[in-house]
Amino acid sequence: MEKLIRGYYTGERALFHARDLYIVEGTFADGESPLKESKNIQLENSIFRWKYPLWYSENITAKDCTLFDTARAGIWYTHNITFTNGVIEAPKTFRRSSGIRLENVNMPNALETFWNCEDITLKNVTAHGPYFAMNCKGVACDNFTLTGDYCFDGAENVTIRNSKLLSKDSFWNSKNVTVYDSFISGEYLGWNAQNLTLINCTIESLQGLCYIRNLKLVNCRLINTTLAFEYSTVEADIRGKVDSVLNPSGGTIRADHIDELIIEPDKVDPTKTVIICKEVA
Repeated sequence: MEKLIRGYYTGERALFHARDLYIVEGTFADGESPLKESKNIQLENSIFRWKYPLWYSENITAKDCTLFDTARAGIWYTHNITFTNGVIEAPKTFRRSSGIRLENVNMPNALETFWNCEDITLKNVTAHGPYFAMNCKGVACDNFTLTGDYCFDGAENVTIRNSKLLSKDSFWNSKNVTVYDSFISGEYLGWNAQNLTLINCTIESLQGLCYIRNLKLVNCRLINTTLAFEYSTVEADIRGKVDSVLNPSGGTIRADHIDELIIEPDKVDPTKTVIICKEVA
């Protein structure tokens, strides 16, 4: 493998179709697509300052690297990439890519990131920006913090652990999502999802958890959560109280207390839902 140290790269496609390179302290300045169609590339302590740095690439490792804001739409159609101990400031990173591993990465502008990607692992990642991970498949997150609305819309086969999501409209239209030991805050959580499971989670949501087919809550807390479960089929084991429940379609809801239970027989069949709690106001 050829080693390039402290190179300064300008112009379009500076290292186009590169193979088997170890790039240390490289600066990719002005010029689009510097590593387009590259393969077997190791990057260390390198920076990218312009658009489309890694398109149609394969087998990439990046350690202690930075994608500045101007390196937008940076990693598309790329497969097998590991990014550790770095900063991805650029928006719209990762599209139609697969085999993605991020660890100890900060993404301060993650607008429209991870769209239509597969096989993603995020560990100790912080991201800020709306429309995160739309239509992605096969995602595993651990110690993940996201601030940004509309995350995981249309996502499938997602597992999230020990995380914090501050996101309106998260998990809309998703399938097979399981969240463990996490905090989720945001209006209209999970609408139109299928097979959404929340285990040991704390949830805060206005009109959340509605229009869901096969919703499961295991040992969860619902704080400041109102008009929950509308038209959802639900199996819920809730610690503490629920502020209000509106027209669930069926299943069982267990809670210590429900402040307001609204069942409208002209909209749902009351016999299809079992409510178990110490007291129903």
